[in-house]
Order: sequence, then structure tokens, then C-alpha cells
Amino acid sequence: MKLFENFKFSNFFSKKRIDENLLNKFEELLIESDVGTQIASDLKEKFKKEKIGKEINDEKEIFDFLGEEISKILTPYEKKLNNLYKGSPSIIVVAGVNGVGKTTTIGKLGKLFKNEGKKIVFGAADTFRAAAIEQLELWSKRAGADFVKSDLGTDPASIGYKTAKFAEENKIDMAFIDTAGRLQNKKNLMQEYKKIFTVLKNINPEYPHETILILDATTGQNALNQVEEFKKISNLTGLIITKLDSSAKGGIILAICKKFGLPIIAVGMGEKDTDLHSFNSSQFSKMLVRN
Repeated sequence: MKLFENFKFSNFFSKKRIDENLLNKFEELLIESDVGTQIASDLKEKFKKEKIGKEINDEKEIFDFLGEEISKILTPYEKKLNNLYKGSPSIIVVAGVNGVGKTTTIGKLGKLFKNEGKKIVFGAADTFRAAAIEQLELWSKRAGADFVKSDLGTDPASIGYKTAKFAEENKIDMAFIDTAGRLQNKKNLMQEYKKIFTVLKNINPEYPHETILILDATTGQNALNQVEEFKKISNLTGLIITKLDSSAKGGIILAICKKFGLPIIAVGMGEKDTDLHSFNSSQFSKMLVRN
């Protein structure tokens, strides 16, 4: 998932000096990597100011510079996983489009907090697909979490209601409500998603305490549209980025942070229970740019 995988800056050196030719290629590659034109331009100008005309030993200096600058951009958007717990019960809605890994992420979150001694419940509010309910139920068993479900086709908002009430009545620490993997351009499905929040707030105006949007790192620029549409309906409190173990261009994370100012809670790096980690801007930046 490196921004400049298989690219050698050394091919663009002019007598070991940074010149306009390399600067233009630098900006072009950043744009191709989905960081956005504004960030690409800003990074190019900083690079130009500090490096142009100066002799450099090897391209490692370029990667070091880029990693440090990306880390500076992302550091304000770090949000630790432990911050999801707001007291008992903490009601958390998990959203996202089809295929981004919502249910798997909920399973990992449940397992993580269960290992810390929290009582957990999963609510299967994706009532449109039997497979989604079954998958979440399997994860609940793996994580040692309670499970709330209903019949296929049941109003998703009713599952949100039942899950929150179950959490209150059974002294549950954290309730994770899975929602249907809806496309953000399907207005009727988005309205059903909105209804979940209405029902939860009828129980307690503070519900949900967190609304997490799951984004697939391989999505590219469409991830910006997903965030924008979900923000219209719910007050998003953070993002979890999945599939960063693939060949994804993770630069889209910079573009999202720049445009929406949303914190990144965690990143998914694989399929194991333990493959979910609090977002660390320094580690992420190093992983992003090194080849």
C-alpha cells in the first residue's frame, strides 16, 4: 500500500540535486495516490522550500521528509480505541457501504474490549441479509458477546431499540449496532438508517455515543462521497479504515482528514481477531511511504 511502490526517485536526480523535474513527478505521484490536489501541492511546496538545490545522498531523504510531513498532517486526527468507552452502557452504531468489513470490524472491536473485561452486546440491525445476521452471531460467539437479533426483514430501528434496552437492563458496558451495508446513493435505505438514530435518541438523547463509519482503503476517491453522504444523516464521530494490508493507496486518508476533519479511530490490517489497531499517524506514515 506504499505511495511510491516500485518508483525510484533516483531516476529523477540531477547530479544528486532536487530539481523542478523531480518536484513535478513528486506532486504527480501524490495526486495519483489519492491524497488530493491541495495536499499534494502543499507537500510539493514544503519539499521545494527545504530541499530544492540542495545535495542529497539518496532517495531515503525524500521518503523520510514525506513520512514526517504526512505524520504532521494526520497527528491531530488520532483517536484512541479506548476512547470509544464512555461509561456503561456505551451505545455505538457502525455504518458503511457494502463490502467494507463492518461486521468483521465489530467482531474485532468486541473481542478487543471483551479482553479488557467489558461486557459486550452486538445488535444485528442489518435485517436484509440472513448471511449478515449469521456472520455477526458467529462473531458474537468468538468474542464472548451477547447477541440481539430478530427475523429477516424486521425494521432495523427496532433492533437498535432492543439492543440499547438490552444494554441498559443487563448492565452491558458496550453495545455495537451493525447496520445494513447500504449504498449511500439509495435514499430509501438511508432513510431507514436515519430512523435508527431517531429511535435511539427517544431512549436517551445521548444515544448513540459514537457513530463509526467503516471505509475500505482500496475505495479511492469514492470514499469522500461516502463520508459526505453519511454525514448528512448522522453525526459521525470517527472512521475505521480497513484492508490496509492490501495494495491499497492509503493516501485517501489524508484527503478525508483534510476535507472533513474526522478522527481516525483504528486501522484494519488483516482478518485475525487481533488485526485491528489504534491509529498511529507516525507508524502509518512510515508504512505508507517506505518501499
